[in-house]
Amino acid sequence: MIELQGKLALITGAGSGIGRGIARALAHEGMHLVLTGRTPATLDRTAAEVRAAGATCYTFPADVTDEAQVQALFAYALRIDGNLDLLINNAGVFDGGPIDELSLATWNHVLAVNLTGPFLCMRAAMPVMKRQGGGRIINIGSISAQMPRMHSVPYTTTKHGLVGLTKAAALEGREHGIVVSCLHPGNVATERRQASDAAQDQEPMMTPDELATTVVTMARLPLHINMLEAIVLPTTQAYLGRG
Repeated sequence: MIELQGKLALITGAGSGIGRGIARALAHEGMHLVLTGRTPATLDRTAAEVRAAGATCYTFPADVTDEAQVQALFAYALRIDGNLDLLINNAGVFDGGPIDELSLATWNHVLAVNLTGPFLCMRAAMPVMKRQGGGRIINIGSISAQMPRMHSVPYTTTKHGLVGLTKAAALEGREHGIVVSCLHPGNVATERRQASDAAQDQEPMMTPDELATTVVTMARLPLHINMLEAIVLPTTQAYLGRG
C-alpha cells in the first residue's frame, strides 16, 4: 500500500454528500485537497471541516460541464503543487421520469454532468499524470450501471457510459502508469437522499464516510494494481433481484 501523506487530490462535487465524505477520508490520510463544485458556500463548509482536522485544503468553484472552467480548475491545482496524484470524478446529478415524458433538456443536463464532466476532467488530468509518470483516477459510478431503477433512463445511461469511459481511459493510461477505476455505490445517505420521499428513506443506507473507506483503499493501492470496478452497498439493499 502506498503512502498518501502530502500528495495532492482533486475532488469534484466536493461540497456535499459523497464528495464531502471522500474529502474527510482523504484529509485523514494527510492528503492535500483541491475541492471543486458549483456552490462556493458548500465548498467552504467542507473546506472548513477538513482544515479543522488539520488538512491542507483549497477550493475552486467550477462547473465541470464547462470546458473553460475545467481548464482553469486544473491550472489552479497545478499552481499549488505541479503534480496531481489523485482525481476523484464525483460530481453527478440524478433526474428522470417515464421515457416518453422526458425532455431533451433533462437528458442533455444529466449527460453533461455525469459523462461530459468526467471526460473533461480526465482529459485535463491525463497529460499531467503522463508527465509525472503516473497517477490514479477514480470515477464514482452507481449500481444503476448494472441494475437500473424504474424511470431513470438518463441517469442509468450515463452510469453505463461511465463504465465504458473508465475502461477506455484505463487502457490508454496503462502504459503511462495511470490507473483509472470506477466505484459503484448503492444507497448512500446524502443530503439529497435524506430529503427524498419517505419510501426512499426507508431503504437501507450507508453513510458517505463508510463509502469513502473504499475510496481510500483504492487510492492506497500501488500503481501496478487496479481495482477496475468495485460495488459497495448496504448488505440488505435490494440489488440482487431488484431488476
